[in-house]
Amino acid sequence: MRISYGKIYSHNLGRDMEYKVYGTRGKPVLAIPCQGGRFYEFEDLHMLDVYAPYIEEDRIQVFTIDSLDNQTLTGYGDPRARIELHERWIKFIMEEAVPLFSDINTRANGWEIRFMAEGLSLGALHAATLFFRYPDVFDALLCLSGLYTNEYCFGDYHDDLTYMNSPQQFIAGMPQDHPYIQKYNQGRIVLCVGRGAWENETLESTSAFAEILKSKGINAWVDFWGTDVRHDWNWWFAQAAYFLPKILGD
Repeated sequence: MRISYGKIYSHNLGRDMEYKVYGTRGKPVLAIPCQGGRFYEFEDLHMLDVYAPYIEEDRIQVFTIDSLDNQTLTGYGDPRARIELHERWIKFIMEEAVPLFSDINTRANGWEIRFMAEGLSLGALHAATLFFRYPDVFDALLCLSGLYTNEYCFGDYHDDLTYMNSPQQFIAGMPQDHPYIQKYNQGRIVLCVGRGAWENETLESTSAFAEILKSKGINAWVDFWGTDVRHDWNWWFAQAAYFLPKILGD
């Protein structure tokens, strides 16, 4: 498997941002780390082992990046400053990282392919935000043990940016005839959560978001696993191994 490391200067963030690329071609996958995670988490914590067969078969190419959670959603200080930095991180992804990754991927494939967004825990919030805000770029979503509202991070504070970075809120406020709904339904959406230890908040959020998606006519596979299924990497490996081939059409 080809693994490459890179660094890109982000004008939106005013800093270098590191990334890794796994594989040579196939459907591009943007993997968002867990809370405060780094771009190497995907490899070091062995999620790569689950994706490896599909990477080695040139069915997918995975791109990993850093989050800024410790300064933004789970940081301290002025909430407006934190959400503004988070929005700049979103712009870094969409205006700088994704165009670079898409160029790498398109050169290898010979044609442009829309991305899959993947995230675990708080990373699922970011993956869902990207998918639902940018359906012309993303056409597949895999979220495990996810939160879909940032109210857990900002409490009673609300503004325009917390709204647009909180899928539970902005999908609930979306008109039934919004053209994005048709685009969502042309893709594949998978949300999964366990009912076991440390899944209370993610179970609550996933259940609420599932009802919102259903009310808008958005087709999503929302799977609730058993009471033995914890908020834990071993279960995320099992869930990713189960859902990934289905998202890829096997």
